[in-house]
Amino acid sequence: MVVPGLDFLLVTRLAVLRGRSAALQATLGIATGVAAWGVAGFFGIRTLFIAAPWLYLALKIGGGLYLITIGVKLFISSWHSTAEPTEPAATTQARSSHFRAGLLTNLANPKAPVFISSLFAAAMPRHAPIHLGLACVAAMFAVAVAWFALVTLLLSLERVSALFLRCRRWVDRCAGLAFMALGMRFVTERAPN
Repeated sequence: MVVPGLDFLLVTRLAVLRGRSAALQATLGIATGVAAWGVAGFFGIRTLFIAAPWLYLALKIGGGLYLITIGVKLFISSWHSTAEPTEPAATTQARSSHFRAGLLTNLANPKAPVFISSLFAAAMPRHAPIHLGLACVAAMFAVAVAWFALVTLLLSLERVSALFLRCRRWVDRCAGLAFMALGMRFVTERAPN
């Protein structure tokens, strides 16, 4: 969770550019995605991907295309935008779009289900009771919320956000390139055997 990745980039941008509320909404979306992958991992998504490799391929390509799209939008907007409001009006649409962005960014990463299912395969007893698996999923959800809430609180501080805003165009360009590169990698890499 702590290793910076796509979820971290999203929360960082939202915390600085849109404020705490937007970043916390995305945090809930990310944590929901983590929980979804956790439930799927516990109930055997790795087995499903082995039995039907085309599902993994579809997830990789779909997720990769989503990330490429986000990256292109970020990169292009970095050349055109001068300033963005820091905290939009707290509308239901804005809240749901930030939550959806967090959820989709997490679900679009095809490495997440492989990592989580491998974690369950390595750490859980073979016939683990359902309550143990669900407790692990709840712990994963709590860790995601705690970590990204901490990131949000730190990055929405005035000094930190002022520094980010001074470097914003370059940060957006680098983030856009990172999203595009990861998306291209997901679309083009070979499935593991």
